[in-house]
Amino acid sequence: MQKKNIKTLIISAVIVVLLLIITASTITIVPAGTSGVVVTMGKVGDHALDSGLHFRIPFVQSVVMMNNKIQKCEVESNSVSKDLQTVSSAVAVNFHITSDSASNIYKTIGEQYQDTVLQPAIQEAVKSISAQYTAEELITKRTAVGDEIGSALTEKVSDYGIIIDKFNIVNFEFSEEFNVAIEQKQVAEQNYLKAQTEKEQQIMEAEADAKKQVIAAEAEAEATLKKAEAEAEANEKINASLNGNILTYQQIQKWDGKYPSVVSSDSSVLIDIPKSSSNSVNTQSTSPAPNE
Repeated sequence: MQKKNIKTLIISAVIVVLLLIITASTITIVPAGTSGVVVTMGKVGDHALDSGLHFRIPFVQSVVMMNNKIQKCEVESNSVSKDLQTVSSAVAVNFHITSDSASNIYKTIGEQYQDTVLQPAIQEAVKSISAQYTAEELITKRTAVGDEIGSALTEKVSDYGIIIDKFNIVNFEFSEEFNVAIEQKQVAEQNYLKAQTEKEQQIMEAEADAKKQVIAAEAEAEATLKKAEAEAEANEKINASLNGNILTYQQIQKWDGKYPSVVSSDSSVLIDIPKSSSNSVNTQSTSPAPNE
């Protein structure tokens, strides 16, 4: 009787375990940022399961998890520029797949869609856009080139349900000959700019000196003019202040008290001295007396 009870307990325990296993196999938990693709007897369903708790038919259905989070893909590519320079590019792409496209991607491409679709599309986009620019333009217009490659890549993979979030050109590398040529060109441009700067500096200095000379000449001319005007004004005042009495006084001051030894008939003494003066001068003629 005791053995029968033990056997019954064992059978019951096995049944419970099997029921637990079966029950657990009917429950599927889809993590956040993931889509669950339901596969029923090898057939892929049209719609994927969103994140959360779901039930499935045990031993008949399976759920494949497809990552919907942003992923990163790095690719190195060799291409040729418009001027036939070899270009080695390193690019990085951030992308994700949508929940709606998860089932279709798994059905048509599989879980290795990066290797099958994304990387070849990146290679093709890089090559096609790089061929539209010269090697120098790839450097100077790097942002524009990156935007164009990103747009071309988006157009190629959007039909598969792959969304390009960001495209970055990590690096451009060129041949050693091209690098030397670029360096020489930069040196030449720097020397040219230096020469231009020095020339402009010399011109500015020459213009400054010329301006100083003009200012000095104008100042000197103005000073000369003012001096001449001052002298003219002084002479005018002097001339206005002169009268007959002053001129006579000046003649007297300059006269030495002697009459001229010879006086012509039409000559006259400029100084009129009054005869009543006590200090009158003897004005007797100096001509010789006639013979008696």
